[in-house]
Amino acid sequence: MQRRELLRASASVGALGALAAVTGCASGGKTGTAARARVVVVGGGYGGATAAKYVRMFSHQNIDVVMVEPDSQFVSCPLSNLVLGGSKSIGDLSTSYARLESRHGVRRVKDWVKSIDAQKKTVQLAGGGTLPYDKLILSPGIELMWSGVEGLKAANESGAILQAWKAGPETVALRKQLEAMRDGGVYAITIPEAPYRCPPGPYERASQVAHYFKQHKPKSKVLILDANQDVTSKGPLFKKYWADHYKGIIEYRPEHKAVSVDVRERKVKFDVQDDVRADVLNVLPPMRAGAIAVQSGLANANARWCLVNYQNFESTAAKDVHVIGDSIQIAPAMPKSGHMANAHAKVVAAAVVAQLSGMEMMANPMLTNTCYSYVSDKEVIHVASVHLYDTAEKTYKTVAGSGGVSAKPSELEGSYAWNWAQNIWADSLM
Repeated sequence: MQRRELLRASASVGALGALAAVTGCASGGKTGTAARARVVVVGGGYGGATAAKYVRMFSHQNIDVVMVEPDSQFVSCPLSNLVLGGSKSIGDLSTSYARLESRHGVRRVKDWVKSIDAQKKTVQLAGGGTLPYDKLILSPGIELMWSGVEGLKAANESGAILQAWKAGPETVALRKQLEAMRDGGVYAITIPEAPYRCPPGPYERASQVAHYFKQHKPKSKVLILDANQDVTSKGPLFKKYWADHYKGIIEYRPEHKAVSVDVRERKVKFDVQDDVRADVLNVLPPMRAGAIAVQSGLANANARWCLVNYQNFESTAAKDVHVIGDSIQIAPAMPKSGHMANAHAKVVAAAVVAQLSGMEMMANPMLTNTCYSYVSDKEVIHVASVHLYDTAEKTYKTVAGSGGVSAKPSELEGSYAWNWAQNIWADSLM
């Protein structure tokens, strides 16, 4: 099988397995009630949009699906670092929700969820409306923990120090800061202690900024100030590429945990290491489950991440509430990635349709993940993995011999990465 075919297959393997689970025989002679059911999905990203689409597909359009999403269109976080490097625009990464609505019958409500009443099984919208549900699928992404870095919230609100960890206007604004920076200036990115959204993301970002500097501002420098002991994903590949292509531009410093920022002096302070000044500061604070999950008491792992039953992603804190994507307490070796959220969504869609139809859930769901990182505008490295639910231990385990990392960066991998993006956007939204 060619790699392009493998990409298409991996995007659909979870869906095919899930489809088999919900088209089997009903258990216990129960009569399906899916035609009378409503599923509310919170969030329209890789997890939420996919879940909304697949609940409709798996139920043969019999389950009513309402997706609550405040943004007008989907903007991909994966590949958004290319906007900072200058090879892509936000428009290249944006997809309308129109086909999700017209082709699959998902009803989209452009609003925020203000609160969840798990007892009454309703969600309260910021705009004042109330949505009842039979099943609630929550895919709220992550929330930045501003209190983790003193002064950062005010710095962000003023526009002085940006994060751009959700693709959109901040991504464009950070690109403008880089363009305005003098040649010979310093861009510094701080990385929080793991876990955080997209493990290789900060290192890819540093590579993209370095690529831009090498082409247009060769006297400039990139500082990677990492709270972790070493690069958390694809370390050897990133480091070799930096040494070979960005020597004198990228400097990597581990064990730098940011504790505060000083906007006036353009300075970031650390718990142990010396202060660092930079012309452009990109300070990433610690992260936790999306705000609505925290506010609703669903973030029951140290008030940070959501514990779930991995077989169907039902919250351990609330019945009939399912949480997927970056907000959950991950299983061993499971990354917080867009591809993984898409895989979660198919498993939860199959489980929800099965439960609402009086059918058995899939016993051993499987998840796949592929994560590409651009080290230049064309060369790419990847990591891939397969995760199988272990019934005895009630968690996901990586399948022996599956996945792995690139042998080396290549432009061929770059074409795979762009094809992956096109395929998964279509899978989630079209």
